Amino acid sequence: MLWYVVKLLVLLPLIAGLAWACLKLAKKMQERAAGPQAAKSVRIIETTMLSPTLKLAVIEFHGREILVSASRQGLTRLAEAPLREPAR
Repeated sequence: MLWYVVKLLVLLPLIAGLAWACLKLAKKMQERAAGPQAAKSVRIIETTMLSPTLKLAVIEFHGREILVSASRQGLTRLAEAPLREPAR
């Protein structure tokens, strides 16, 4: 019984550390594969779930705000407006 507890106390932190290291490595490799970050022309401002299969999103694109709905059938543009100034 003592041997089991010793193995558990040694192996559990080791496995947790390996999992953490794998996640960090995957994140680093993903950033490296993306290359240098240029200014993005598309940005998601806000999202709202309406149901398990329907989501609304406000997307900023070239100085415009576009309201889209995302469902299993795809994306649908609902409305478009000029970009609002951020609230301070």
